[in-house]
Amino acid sequence: MSKAVVAVEPNVAPTEQMVANNKIHFSKEVKQVIDKVLNTEDPMDAPDFNTVDYINQLFPNEQSLAGIDDTIQKMQCEVSLIDDNIRSVVRGQTNTGQDGQLALCEAQKVIGSLFSHIIDVKTRAERTEEMVKEITRDIKQLDCAKRNLTAAITTLNHLHMLVGGIDSLNKLIERRSYGEILNPLQAITEVNQHFQQFSDIDEIKNLSQSVDKIQVTLAQQITEDFKEAFAAKPSGQNQHRLGLNQLGDACKVMSVLDPKVKKELLKWFIAQQLEEYMHLFHENQDIAWLDKIDKRYAWLKRHLLDFEDKYGAVFPLDWEVSECITVEFCRQTRDQLSQIMAKRTNEIDVRLLLFAINKTQAFEQLLSKRFTGVTLGATPAEQARVLTEPSPTDAPIAISVFHDQIGQCFKSHLDIYIRSIDRNLSELMDKFVEMSREPYKFAEAKTTVYPSSGDLFVFYKKCMVQCNQLSNEQPMYDLALVFKKYLREYASKVLEGSTPKLVPATTGSSLGKSVSLLTRDMQNLSTAAGQVFHNFLKEGDTQRFSRDDLVRICCVLTTGEYCLETVQQLEDKLKEKVTAVYVTKIDMSEEKDVFHRIISNCIQLLVQDLEAGCEASLQAMAKVQWQHINNVGDQSSFISSMCGNFKQTVPTIRDTLANSRKYFTQFCHRFVAAFVPKFINVLYRCKLTLSDGSNNVLGCEQLLLDTHSLKTALLELPSVGSSVNRKAPTSYTKVVVKDMTRAEMIIKVVMTPVQPPAHFTQQVLKLLPDITIAEYQKILDMKAVKRVDQLQLIDLFKHTASAAAVSGLIEPTAGDEESQGPEPAIGISGSNDDADSATGAPESTTTSTTTTTATTSSSTPKRAFIFSVGSFTGSADKNADGSSQTGIRKLENLLKKRFP
Repeated sequence: MSKAVVAVEPNVAPTEQMVANNKIHFSKEVKQVIDKVLNTEDPMDAPDFNTVDYINQLFPNEQSLAGIDDTIQKMQCEVSLIDDNIRSVVRGQTNTGQDGQLALCEAQKVIGSLFSHIIDVKTRAERTEEMVKEITRDIKQLDCAKRNLTAAITTLNHLHMLVGGIDSLNKLIERRSYGEILNPLQAITEVNQHFQQFSDIDEIKNLSQSVDKIQVTLAQQITEDFKEAFAAKPSGQNQHRLGLNQLGDACKVMSVLDPKVKKELLKWFIAQQLEEYMHLFHENQDIAWLDKIDKRYAWLKRHLLDFEDKYGAVFPLDWEVSECITVEFCRQTRDQLSQIMAKRTNEIDVRLLLFAINKTQAFEQLLSKRFTGVTLGATPAEQARVLTEPSPTDAPIAISVFHDQIGQCFKSHLDIYIRSIDRNLSELMDKFVEMSREPYKFAEAKTTVYPSSGDLFVFYKKCMVQCNQLSNEQPMYDLALVFKKYLREYASKVLEGSTPKLVPATTGSSLGKSVSLLTRDMQNLSTAAGQVFHNFLKEGDTQRFSRDDLVRICCVLTTGEYCLETVQQLEDKLKEKVTAVYVTKIDMSEEKDVFHRIISNCIQLLVQDLEAGCEASLQAMAKVQWQHINNVGDQSSFISSMCGNFKQTVPTIRDTLANSRKYFTQFCHRFVAAFVPKFINVLYRCKLTLSDGSNNVLGCEQLLLDTHSLKTALLELPSVGSSVNRKAPTSYTKVVVKDMTRAEMIIKVVMTPVQPPAHFTQQVLKLLPDITIAEYQKILDMKAVKRVDQLQLIDLFKHTASAAAVSGLIEPTAGDEESQGPEPAIGISGSNDDADSATGAPESTTTSTTTTTATTSSSTPKRAFIFSVGSFTGSADKNADGSSQTGIRKLENLLKKRFP
C-alpha cells in the first residue's frame, strides 16, 4: 500500500497532515509509523518522491521510449490492484458495527454463565465445610480433654514432687547434707514458682510457706555453720562443725537462696578476715604511719595467698571472695590513712608523702592486674583485658580498675608536694641567677641559648609528669600557677638581670670633681663654672657595648625566643593533662608577653648601640663647612666612619642571631627607622649657602654623594662583612629606599634656586609632595633665607599647596596629619628629635645645646603659621549643581589639618 493510499483513509487525524499544493504532508511521527508498517523499497513510497526524476530514471534516453507502452500497462495494472484493495477494505468496514454488537452480546452471555457457575461452587464449598465441622467436632473435644488431662497430670506430679521434696529437704537439713540438698532445693524452688498461680488454694499456700520456711532455715543454719567453722574457739554446744567440702556444698546451696543472704554472709566473712588487719594497723600503732605503708600491702598479699590456699575451693569462683576482701581492705585502709594524716599533718613531708603515694600506686596497679574489678562495676571490656591480655610487670596499666581506691586519701595533702616544688624552683632560680652573673662562653657552649632555660623546662616536664601520676585536678592547676610564677622570675632575674646596661662610669667622679672645683676656685667663679660645664659635657660622651656585651644581649634574645616557644608548648601540654574543669583557667599569655618584651628590649639595646656608634659621625657631619667645599671627591670621612661602625658591629649581631633571622631582620628595620630620621635631622643643620646667598653647588653635590653612599651602605647592612652575599629582605629594602630617597630630595630642593619663588615652591611640592610647614622652614634655614623672605615664601607655599590640593595634585597622607603638632613652628627639634630620644642612646650636651640654640634661632612666631580660609568661604563661586559648598568645606578641613 502506498503513502497516497494511506493518506486518504478516514481514520487519520486532521492534525497530522497538511495539504498544500495538492500534496498531503504527514507529521514526522506518522511517517515513521508508515515506514515501519510498509517496510517497502518502492521508490514511489519514498517521502521525497519526485515524478520527473522517476520518469527520467525509467526513460533515460530516446531508445528506452520503445518500452513505454509496457510501462503504462504495468502502471495501470498496479492502479487497478490498488483500487480493488481499497474497495475490499471499504466494503469490509460496512459490517464492522454489526459484528461488534454481536460479539458484545456473546461476551455478556458468557460472563453471566461464569457468574452462575461461581455461585454454585461457593454453595458447594459451604456445604462441604459444614460437613467437615460435623465430622471433626468430636476430635476437638478429645484434644481439649487431652490437654486438660496432661496439665492435670503435670500439676499432680509437681504437687507430688513438692510434697515429697519438702519432707526430704527437712530430713536433709537435719543431717546437714548440703551436697544432697542442692538439686532438690533447685527443683522445689522451680516447682514452687509454678504453683504461684494457685496461691489462693489453702493447701498450695501452706506448701509455698513451707518452702519459704525451708529457705530461711537453710540460710540461718548455713550462716551458723560458717560462723562455727571459722570461729577461733569453737563452742562446745555445737558438735556439727563442718569440713571444707561441706562448706563448699553449703556455698552452692547459698547461691540458690536469696542474694541478700549471700551478701550478709560475705560481709560477715570479710570482716572476720580483716579483723587481724584492723588490730595490727590501728592508728595508735607505730606500724600504721606512712613510712611503713608497704607493710600494709605486704600483709594483704600474704593473707590472700594463705586464704586462697586454705579456702579457695570453698567459695564458688563467681563469688569473687578474694576481690571482695581486697576491695574492703582498700576502703578500710583509705579511711584509716585519712584519719591518721588528718591528726598528724605536721609530721608529713614531701618525701614521706611521695613514698606513700608511689607504694600505693604500685599496689593499685598490682591489684588491677590480679582482679577483674567486677565487684567495682568494671565494664566487660576491662574485665576481658585483665583476663586475656595481662600486661608485663614493667608496663604501666592504661586503665586501672583499682585506681585511687586507696590513693584518694592523699589528694587533700598534695599541697605539700606543690609547696616542695615551689621551694625547689626557688633554689634552682638562685642557682640560675648565679650562673647568669658568670661570663658566658659562647664559643665553648656552641649555642646562644642559656643552658639554664633548658634545665628549667626539663624540670618543669618532670614535675608535670609526676603530678599527672598523682592527680590531674586541683594540684595540676596549682602546679601551673607555680610554673607561671617562676617563668616570670626567670625572665626578670636571669634574663633581664643578665642583660648589659649602659651606665657611665665617670658620673660619680665627675660630679665630685665638679663640686670640688666649685668650692676650691670660688675666687675665680667664671673659670670654675666653665670647668664644671666641660665636665658635664664629658659625662655625655657616647657609651658603647663591648663585643661580649653584644653577644650577651643576643643570647638573652635567643633565650627569650626559646622560652617563648616552649611556654606555648608547656601551656598546650598542661591543658592536655589537666581535667576539663581547669582547661580554661590555664593561661600563660602574660608570661609570653614578658618574653616578648624582653626580646623587644634586647633589639632596642642593639639598635641603640649601633646608633651610638654613628653619633660621632653625625656630629662631624653637622660641623662640616659645606658652603666652603670647592671640589667633589670620594665619600666623606664621616660616611666611612659609619660604614666602619656597621662592619664592626653588625657581623657580631648577625652571627650570634644566625638561628633567629627574623629578629635580626627586625633589628635592621628598627635601626633604619630610628637612624634615618636622625640623619635627616642633622641634614637640616648643614649650611650649604655662600655669604652672597647663592648655593654652593659642589657642597650640595658632595652631600648628595655622601647621602647616596650611606643609602648603599644601609641597603647592604644585613649582609655587611659576610662572606655570603645574601639578598636583603624586600620589606627592608623598600623602607631604606623610601627614607633615604627623601633625604636626597631634600638636598635637591636645597640646590634649587629660591628665585623665582613660584618655581621654587612648585619644585618643592614636586620633589617632596608630603612636606610639612616645619620641614619647609628647615629647608629655608639651610638656604640661609632671611626671616622676612621666609614669611613671604611660606605664605606662597601655603597658597600653592592649597591650589594643588584643590586640583588634586597633592593627596595628604595620614603621616602628615600625625606629624603636625599643635605648634609646627618648632624648628629643628621636631619629630626627628622624638625619634632620637626614643632610642635611648646618650647624646652629648654639646649637641643638645646646639640643637636648642638652633631651635630658638630658627623659630617663627606662631601667628605666621595661622592659615586663614575666610576667602574660600566668602568668595567661592558656586557651581550650577550647588556642590561647591561641600567641596569648600572639605578643602577647609584638609588645609586646617595640613597647616594648623
